[in-house]
Amino acid sequence: MHARRSAALLRLSDHWRSATARLIFIYGAFFVVWSSLLIGLVYWETSRYLAHVVDEIVEQRAHYLTSIERERLPQALEATGALDLRGVMSLGLFAADGTYLEGNIEKIPRDLPADGRIRELPLGLQRAGRDPQRARGLATRLPNGELLVIARDTSVIDQVGAILRHALFWGLTLTVIPGLIGGLLLSRRPLRRVREIEAAVAPIARGDLGRRLPVSGRGDEVDLLAGIVNRMLGEIERLIGEVKGVCDSIAHDLRTPLTRLRTQLHRLQQKGDQCADRGPLLERCVADVDALLDRFRALLRISELEDLRRRAGFDSVDLGETLRQVHELYAPLAEDQGIAFRLETPAKASVHADPNLLFEAFSNLVANAIKFTPGGGKVCLRASLEARGARVDILDSGPGIPSGERDIVLQRFYRSERDRELPEQGYGLGLSIVSAIVRLHGFQLQIGDNEGGGARISVCCWRQALPS
Repeated sequence: MHARRSAALLRLSDHWRSATARLIFIYGAFFVVWSSLLIGLVYWETSRYLAHVVDEIVEQRAHYLTSIERERLPQALEATGALDLRGVMSLGLFAADGTYLEGNIEKIPRDLPADGRIRELPLGLQRAGRDPQRARGLATRLPNGELLVIARDTSVIDQVGAILRHALFWGLTLTVIPGLIGGLLLSRRPLRRVREIEAAVAPIARGDLGRRLPVSGRGDEVDLLAGIVNRMLGEIERLIGEVKGVCDSIAHDLRTPLTRLRTQLHRLQQKGDQCADRGPLLERCVADVDALLDRFRALLRISELEDLRRRAGFDSVDLGETLRQVHELYAPLAEDQGIAFRLETPAKASVHADPNLLFEAFSNLVANAIKFTPGGGKVCLRASLEARGARVDILDSGPGIPSGERDIVLQRFYRSERDRELPEQGYGLGLSIVSAIVRLHGFQLQIGDNEGGGARISVCCWRQALPS
């Protein structure tokens, strides 16, 4: 029982600590403060207006009473009092020494000097049969030295203030409390999503990189975050798969040259100075070591590209000029092998890229196409302009790339069976370098079939989401 209660309290605490609940609390506090300021401003402006109205009434009465003859003043005071049905006007006539003469004020207020100016009476105004009331009034001397006091009750201003305070209290009560309850209910959905993500992350943390975070399809912030994490998980899964494939490929591909190198060194060790073919053996050993170093240099090249160290060299590159340089470099090789190598470029096409890396990528693709195209075949290096940007296609009439291998050919050290049968075997790193360069630029690499047979490899030179 105690455990269930503790769990329930913990869940409730999670609700109140959620970002949604905090935002609602912040908004609620802002709403309370702003509403209080607004009501305060309304009260202040209303009080000023009502005080101005009171002052005008007092001034009008004072002007009327001071302008009539002394003999008619008692009757005027009585008539004014009779017209005051609400009893808010206070009038008093006093002798020069302060003795009461006429009116409903029996004492001169102590905080009201006889200067004819309207003042607030903070101590209130005492009238016969009444408690002291807040008022505004004036005291003025008549020509005969007598003192006339005129004041008006301002309790209506206090009543307006009380009405506004009650309106503020009930308004906040009827909005803030339901808002807090609604905020608690609204915070349940994001927390439920977080629990689902937490459950999905557990197997990923245990090594199941094929799992993905759930996406509700609402397109909210949690979906956006889940999509970002899923893309990151996909990249991690791809990289780990490549690492595993690299380990297997290194063990397979380096075994033969290392075994051959060991055999040759062993022969030199056994025969010593009596070895007749010592020179050729040493040359073959050096060639094998150079081949191994070339493979590791290619690996380091890929690592350098994937570490994004070359973006500082990006500039506007004339794509047509780069492709012409690649064509000039490989045209003699294609001619020697009896392959028709054609170049097609638009009048003007430029991309934002590193010119050296771009040249390296297209060179690798063209060399690969010539390598797999038999004598009498065709290779085409073609650039075109589309709505989103430039596109470069390398087309050949070779055996093509099976659909099942179009993803794995980009992995390091991967070589198909056809590649292993070629007289000049590569390292399986050329397309990996191309893929790394394309990802660095934020471009897209597509592998498909050429019309009439062969492979078509396309580099779409419009910006995708760059890795950060």
